[in-house]
Amino acid sequence: MENPSAFPMGKPNDAYAQYFEGQSYLAPLAGDDQVNVANVTFEPGCTNHWHIHHGVCQILLAVGGRGYYQIEGQAPVELKPGDVAYIPPETKHWHGAAPHEAFAHVAIMPKAEGASNEWLEPVDEEEYRRLA
Repeated sequence: MENPSAFPMGKPNDAYAQYFEGQSYLAPLAGDDQVNVANVTFEPGCTNHWHIHHGVCQILLAVGGRGYYQIEGQAPVELKPGDVAYIPPETKHWHGAAPHEAFAHVAIMPKAEGASNEWLEPVDEEEYRRLA
């Protein structure tokens, strides 16, 4: 797959592969004990499962291709380079590539004592395919 952004694509995201449908890649960009910044690249049709970040927010900066994110109870939102998504703490959501296009976003996550990720069910395949 060709890298859809100017940021490094990184290595296969094997550590979290069980929480993704399809192949993703992870490139750590910056971080310390306060924040983590990484580029995540999704092959066409790749999404992560529904999940919740407990204790911290997440900011997604779309940097390449076309993708989506969805907060539970809301309609999916298309993301193209330059778009920003803010996911509040304790919010069930998912994000990933469009069904037929690669996608990359820079994920910014603060670090906090006691913060955690709760991984849930995969995105409904039928609903996701309607996003094409």
